[in-house]
Amino acid sequence: MPETDDARKRDERSQSGRSSGSRARDGDDARGARAMGREAPLYGALDLGTNNCRLLIARPSREGFRVVDSFSRIVRLGEGLGRTGRLDEAAMDRAYDALDLCAERVVRKDIDPSRLMAVATQACRQAENGAAFIERVRLGTGLKLRIIDPVEEARLAVEGCLNLFDPTAEAILVVDVGGGSTELSWLKKTGSRFELLGWMSAPVGVVTLAERHPEPAASPTRALDDWYEAMVADMGQAIASAPVDPSLRELFASGRAHLVGTSGAITSLAGIHLGLKRYQRSLVDGLWMTRADCEKAAQMLKDLGPEGRAAEACIGPDRADLVLAGAAIMEAIQRAWPSERVRVADRGLREGLLLQRMREDHRPARRRRRRKRSGQAAGPAT
Repeated sequence: MPETDDARKRDERSQSGRSSGSRARDGDDARGARAMGREAPLYGALDLGTNNCRLLIARPSREGFRVVDSFSRIVRLGEGLGRTGRLDEAAMDRAYDALDLCAERVVRKDIDPSRLMAVATQACRQAENGAAFIERVRLGTGLKLRIIDPVEEARLAVEGCLNLFDPTAEAILVVDVGGGSTELSWLKKTGSRFELLGWMSAPVGVVTLAERHPEPAASPTRALDDWYEAMVADMGQAIASAPVDPSLRELFASGRAHLVGTSGAITSLAGIHLGLKRYQRSLVDGLWMTRADCEKAAQMLKDLGPEGRAAEACIGPDRADLVLAGAAIMEAIQRAWPSERVRVADRGLREGLLLQRMREDHRPARRRRRRKRSGQAAGPAT
């Protein structure tokens, strides 16, 4: 979805929306809080990516969690990184300012530091001065960001999207398109569970692809088509060596598998497909799109041109030069792993962080209850 200040305000207006399986009713949450004798604690998940800085604050509920506050801003931290190998000063300043605002929200909500998960991804992984920037953020804002590797990034994206999997499918491909990389995770049905078969992190994201292939100005349709196809081919080459059995493709080609797309690359296509006058997460998250729907939306974006894309509420000026790179990435993946269905996820890494941490905190309590029921003395929480 478009990560602009307007998008942030929109997110805040819909704080009561559920994420990642958190469909509990208000009454359920209130009864649960009363049963504990206090209100459930707040948790925070902060994701500093190559393009966006995003914060999610939530409270555990019976079926997951409820969003209390959110923040999202495009910072383009990875701007020029592919050319220089370093984070640009202006880009770091933009990211720092956004992180400082996140720190203020964390303090205002009085979130325990142990319940704040703050991570940085591809830009900080790749940059020579990535670790130095993380230290600057720690000293200046108090936020302790952890640079995660692609394996963890992919796993968290899958965790955040689990309840969007079609239980009748035999295989799933989760696609997390970032600014500087794209994580792909293949899962196959074993019994009643989906098990990870393989994953890869392709060093191509919307920022890197758009910088490699600048959009031609005032070009005829054929030139635009050639430009778009060059981006598709670039991404296709990056994922050609998928680390899974090629026979898995048959499940996709025969309609027994589907894609799950998480990030602005697919949510922007969904917004255009639905013709939304303003972005509405409730309509986008969980939407099923066909491959033809995605292709038609991408063509509409090409026809709009840069100014037309900037004027679209579901894109905005901050993403106008990136959205077609995202569409090209999705197109390349759909060609390599043919599937008529893709499920749109306006969720991912942050939700995965929250669910993982809440689950870790909840497990000792369950173990204590089991020990009490069996007549054993309950020891201290560990």
